[in-house]
Amino acid sequence: MTTALFDYTEQDASGATCIAHAWAKVPVPLSPTQRDALKQRARDLLAQHRAVLVAHYYVDGDLQDLAMETGGCVSDSLEMARFGRDHAAQTLIVAGVRFMGESAKILSPHKRVLMPDLDATCSLDLGCPADSFAAFCDAHPDRTVVVYANTSAAVKARADWMVTSSCALPIVRHLHEQGQKILWAPDRHLGSYVQRQSGADMLMWNGACIVHDEFRGIELELLRREHPNAKVLVHPESPRNVVEQADVVGSTAQLLRAVTELDAQEFIVATDNGMFHRMRQAAPHKKLFEAPTAGNSATCKSCAHCPWMAMNALQGVIDCLEQGQGQGEVFVDEPVRVKAEGCINRMLDFVAANPNATRQPAQGLVPGIGAA
Repeated sequence: MTTALFDYTEQDASGATCIAHAWAKVPVPLSPTQRDALKQRARDLLAQHRAVLVAHYYVDGDLQDLAMETGGCVSDSLEMARFGRDHAAQTLIVAGVRFMGESAKILSPHKRVLMPDLDATCSLDLGCPADSFAAFCDAHPDRTVVVYANTSAAVKARADWMVTSSCALPIVRHLHEQGQKILWAPDRHLGSYVQRQSGADMLMWNGACIVHDEFRGIELELLRREHPNAKVLVHPESPRNVVEQADVVGSTAQLLRAVTELDAQEFIVATDNGMFHRMRQAAPHKKLFEAPTAGNSATCKSCAHCPWMAMNALQGVIDCLEQGQGQGEVFVDEPVRVKAEGCINRMLDFVAANPNATRQPAQGLVPGIGAA
């Protein structure tokens, strides 16, 4: 098995300016009266425009609740893509980050796709510029190009397959069984996890999620000692020394199922803390602990929240529906859209043909822990 890393020197798109800009746009907390008024206005506008709200698990809980209450969807990026494509609504409101809105537009070109804030992006997307990535692919023409969903439409247009964290492993296993060598981008932690589990020959881009990259293996071990009966749930974008302590490694949807289906009463969860809203609703009697991102001397013991996800707000939903004239609307150039659609549909067709592939997290032995 070949292990290689393309060390793109500017891949760290998590610079202080980008993050500071995002946090500066995060809305202030609402009072109960303000929240109720904004939710009612948003409900009215969704009905008026015959629009549907599709929200990711990491966005504000008010948006998640609004989506569920109005016939929308709260899910991981795989289900967001499918839901938006298959729903009858001709206007989709995508509460998440930019690549999610682009994916919705790629699959539904004749629908209007709006976002609460078009500036909401992703460090993985920013850290994988289309031109540099195309040059990387051109240098390795013998490899099948597999990209994570957290990439721009232009990067997807250069790929053979798109994957999400819920289907990355079964798809790469499938390609490996066919004797194909993989060029993977952009998350190095997810790529390394998939490589270890599948045994595939993978050449990797050097990118990371600014949220999951901050989880700390030593601090997680200390927290596990405090809660010896807790099951550890980890998203595979996390560092290896965190993943290796997991009882379950999986996508956001798979981690949510683990909380509801496992017998344990306590869970330590290593993913964006926006996930806790749905977990607490689904399993209100279970105790959930945030996996640590820092040591005892830090001002924030667990700070796992994406600043760009946090930019999504009720007011943003209202604004993009009220303002019209392209405000908050996602556009993808048609030549790029057509090319990107192929790699997304290839993933969706695989998942449709293999429905059990994403039902459960990947099974395998994690050193010292057991099944993951």
